[in-house]
Amino acid sequence: MTDQLRDSYDVVVIGGGAAGLSGALMLGRSRRSVLMIDAGAPRNAPADGVHGLLAREGMPPAELLERGRAEVRQFGVQLVSGEVRDASRDGDGFTLTTADGRTVSARRLLLATGLVDELPDVPGLRERWGRDVLHCPYCHGWEVRDRAIGVFATGPMSVHQALLFRQLSTDVVFFTDTTTPTHEETVQLAARGIRLVEGGIADLVIADDRITGVRLSDGTVIEREVVAVGSRMVARAQFLATLGLRTSEHPMGEFIAADPTGRTEVPGVWAAGNITDLAAQVGAAAAAGATAGAQINADLVAEETRNAVAAYSSADGRGPAPDHRTWPRYAEPFSADTEARLSEANSGASRHGL
Repeated sequence: MTDQLRDSYDVVVIGGGAAGLSGALMLGRSRRSVLMIDAGAPRNAPADGVHGLLAREGMPPAELLERGRAEVRQFGVQLVSGEVRDASRDGDGFTLTTADGRTVSARRLLLATGLVDELPDVPGLRERWGRDVLHCPYCHGWEVRDRAIGVFATGPMSVHQALLFRQLSTDVVFFTDTTTPTHEETVQLAARGIRLVEGGIADLVIADDRITGVRLSDGTVIEREVVAVGSRMVARAQFLATLGLRTSEHPMGEFIAADPTGRTEVPGVWAAGNITDLAAQVGAAAAAGATAGAQINADLVAEETRNAVAAYSSADGRGPAPDHRTWPRYAEPFSADTEARLSEANSGASRHGL
């Protein structure tokens, strides 16, 4: 990555994961000046591979990102290592300040900083995260199929999580800890052969660098090989408050609200990936980034066209823009016969709802 910054860019992409890279790729291919600022802390770094991504199944996350960086560089995207600490409105655009004190201007922003997983305070849990402590049956379930799985009750989605992991193994235990399932949920778990274990969780039992059990507060050890836990997912968005862009609450955490194109409530700011979709896997995040990148380019094109029309109309006191049919590049104005045929065709199209 090169760290020499220009004064301004069409778009600054904040975050260099799948969403940010896909957005930058789309923008670079549209010949936009693009800067990507990446803190280098991808959420899936502990995982051994990316799963559920067509044609890239099992690829190490670091390799996927490196390939993505190489691709966007081909289209002129500039990548720098760093972290954005402040973002402020500057006229119709934005000014960003990085952690090392550098500033840069942008006409549009694409937020793709992802999220942070907040885990229960259980000794050993964080150290095993992404290895044999998991959260997503679609991301990691196949790799732990038919093993002894323990699901920690951490929130309103925990029973659903247990039922999903039951699809992958017949040996699933649900640890209620501080959350007690409802009567209906208890019946669902029992019907699927998922055993409930009550009592506080003390820690994980580790032997030979792998989980062998879950120790309860009373000292009882329940043998397990894998632990599934629903994290509280919090968007990396602290630096956005000065723009008036704040997180919204969700049963699974906090996110930045955006419409299906990635457009946020703040004009000129788009979001893609886990910062706005807590459940997005790598493929979905990449698709959202590509969509947002295309929408940003279209928004810039619309702005540039408005400016061009205004400049064209006011040049040499011409006043309103002339009829496009009389512009020089279209040669002579349409003849009366052509006008009549066009009018008849348009009338017919209108009658047919076209």
